[in-house]
Amino acid sequence: MATKDELQAIANQEIDDAKPMYKQVNSQRLEFTDADYDQAKIDLGNSKWEAQQFGYVQARQEAYGSIADQLDMIYWDGKNDTTTFQDHIDAVKAAHPKP
Repeated sequence: MATKDELQAIANQEIDDAKPMYKQVNSQRLEFTDADYDQAKIDLGNSKWEAQQFGYVQARQEAYGSIADQLDMIYWDGKNDTTTFQDHIDAVKAAHPKP
């Protein structure tokens, strides 16, 4: 897992590699100012950090499936004396661990 400084260095390089970058201001296409580039680097670095630290949350939510599907698994586990729901949850958590 990368440190915040390592992710920031990657973000800085990606922004530098993407130069020149432009913005639209009052129907004019203008190249980023130095301040714009600095802010873009900060924003991208923060985005990379957030994705690393909390990306597992969204990945888990998508992998868990709908509440209806989960309730159905729980119902059938109770009827059939199985552990399908618990196995599913364990598999999702193993596939998308907390950092």
